[in-house]
Amino acid sequence: MVPPVTDPTLPSATPAFLNHDRPPVPDLVVPRGVVPFHLDQRPVRGRLVKLGPLADALIGRHSQHPAVLRLMGEALALTAALATALKYKGSFSLQAKGDGPVSMLLADCTDGGALRGYAKADPEKLEALLVTHPQPTAAQLLGEGYFAFTCDQGDDMERYQGIVAIEGDTLAQMTDTYFRTSEQLQTEVRLACGRSLAGWRASALVIERVATQGGIGELDEAEQDDAWRTAQALVGTLKAEELLDDELAAERLLHRLFHAEGLATDRPRALSYGCRCSRARLAAVLENFGPEDLDHMAESGAITMTCEFCAVEFRFERDEVDGKAGRA
Repeated sequence: MVPPVTDPTLPSATPAFLNHDRPPVPDLVVPRGVVPFHLDQRPVRGRLVKLGPLADALIGRHSQHPAVLRLMGEALALTAALATALKYKGSFSLQAKGDGPVSMLLADCTDGGALRGYAKADPEKLEALLVTHPQPTAAQLLGEGYFAFTCDQGDDMERYQGIVAIEGDTLAQMTDTYFRTSEQLQTEVRLACGRSLAGWRASALVIERVATQGGIGELDEAEQDDAWRTAQALVGTLKAEELLDDELAAERLLHRLFHAEGLATDRPRALSYGCRCSRARLAAVLENFGPEDLDHMAESGAITMTCEFCAVEFRFERDEVDGKAGRA
């Protein structure tokens, strides 16, 4: 008797459409991944994201150049910061698509804090860029294209998407441009991603100017303007090393920046490893191909599919996938 196959990535005796197994990916949660805050009696609110070991779990699975992985880490932290400012059920995503070495950058976060992302890079274009720019900017990696945020709450709700052209050298500048031009919202964004002996780390600090009419408490409009500029200047003093320091708790870092500005922190939000792939999902993708396409994909009698988010390879026996013809 042949023992049952327990690894969901390998061919299974269970029909593909019935096999819902998840791959062996990390079951990792960062309980205080996002700390929301506001400045009392000032038109400022924000979120500080410190992914901690979650960044390494998400980024370290991908065999890309460090420049690409840093961009991916910044996108993950930024997406977490923006998603947790919204009230929604579903997923919030950042997507950048351009004609540069990184043709696609995608990160998304569910309303429960499940985070995932990937970057698609052209090795030849990237190699050519690195010859002249060993430390390329986000703009140089992405090239010309578009930058979009999407909130998808399922088939029963209208999908919201905002799209602008890529403008700015860094991902933070692109985000500021997006909110200024598309949402008429003033923001200040700081992003950091790097690799240490502990692995990859990524962090984001986002502040927004709260829209008001008249004054806030005892502050008139001119004083509100001053309060916002002060908050921007304080964010400008933040160093990447502080954002990425595991020993520097989010609340302590925020206290360093805003203790004299009426800092009030809100309930932290958890973030988790959020790839949602499964054998059944990828099998459904294969079922949309015709027999000739499936035969072309097969090597040694099996088809291998790699999840772009978690980089896990799934193997399907060619004869277990029927394709379009098999359903006719």
